Amino acid sequence: MAQLKSVAILGSTGSIGTQALEVIAAHPQLFAAEVLCAHSNAELLIAQAKHFKPNAVVVTDESKYPIVKEALSKLPIKVFCGADALADVVAWDSVDIVITAIVGFAGLHSTIAAVKAGKRIALANKETLVVAGDIVAKLAIETKAEIVPVDSEHSAIFQCLAGEDYNKIEKIILTASGGPFLGRKPNYLVNVKASHALQHPNWTMGAKITIDSATLMNKGLEMIEAKWLFGLTNEQIDVVIHPQSIIHSMVEFTDSSIKAQMGLPDMKLPIQYALAYPQRLQNEFKRIDFKEFSKLSFEQPDYKTFRNLALAKDAMYRGGNAPCVLNAANEIVVHAFLQNRVSFIEMSDVIETVGERVAYIEQPTLEDHEQSDKEARIKAAELVKKSQLSH
Repeated sequence: MAQLKSVAILGSTGSIGTQALEVIAAHPQLFAAEVLCAHSNAELLIAQAKHFKPNAVVVTDESKYPIVKEALSKLPIKVFCGADALADVVAWDSVDIVITAIVGFAGLHSTIAAVKAGKRIALANKETLVVAGDIVAKLAIETKAEIVPVDSEHSAIFQCLAGEDYNKIEKIILTASGGPFLGRKPNYLVNVKASHALQHPNWTMGAKITIDSATLMNKGLEMIEAKWLFGLTNEQIDVVIHPQSIIHSMVEFTDSSIKAQMGLPDMKLPIQYALAYPQRLQNEFKRIDFKEFSKLSFEQPDYKTFRNLALAKDAMYRGGNAPCVLNAANEIVVHAFLQNRVSFIEMSDVIETVGERVAYIEQPTLEDHEQSDKEARIKAAELVKKSQLSH
């Protein structure tokens, strides 16, 4: 009988968090929700806590703490608040697996705390490795923390590498759907609004990642993440557009053989794989019917139109604090775009300008990253404001 694994979900009310709870609910003999953490969605966090009865919940928006505390007062559930509480709960002995699904830079400290505690980390926060991949990778080796990726592309590579420990990788090929604007040129993109960009053709995701998918920034961030996850050089990482999203990514070995992982677009599969690894669990997920997919196609990305991908690739090659600055500027412009305060095309302009204006640090410490992140956000916000005034 497999031992019950206790899971802490950081970001339990988001897209990944809610799907992770579905996986846990489907396998109650294998997994239990030990800790649920959310930022400000008190209503959903309370409902989740009442249903899954975790040992503890954390709400990082301190203004929501009294609401959550009061709602759960009759249950034997500990209620904590603030970002520091996240770093504490992931280190508990009672936690076996930590799912890091907090969006953006905000997830960095709690992920590092989980790595320091030597936990298995089901990593769904790509920004942690984008911002501080060098630091996190070194730390994971020291503490023997096991990082299993949840991103569908990195999960695909992880699965393709199973049993290939002694075989040299020539390169990895990350697949991208191309998002809702595949094949479009800048004259079309000038007028697109957030509502258009949120219509992803294949995947159901949170707002931030859906916009990143439309701009191809998501693929750029994934390139940087893959570098640290799999110990690759910049030259070993490639991107190909694959509109059907059936092949989730590929690994090419030095003998020219390519392994690919396929499946229907469903985030529950990589979540389940990360929780149960190295086991594969039976499930009721929909299977591929190849009659429905008579053609799988591939094409090169349009780096000129989708400049975010080129900017991310450049930041990966520059290294140092460049990916951190890129990520911070991107978080600000995506937030502004979702509020119609900056146009689709202007997002790339702001990111590029911020990259030029924040001082480059070749070997940043964690404190340097924090400083670069703050500075990039301030500069990006100023540029967004200027662009609004000029409209």
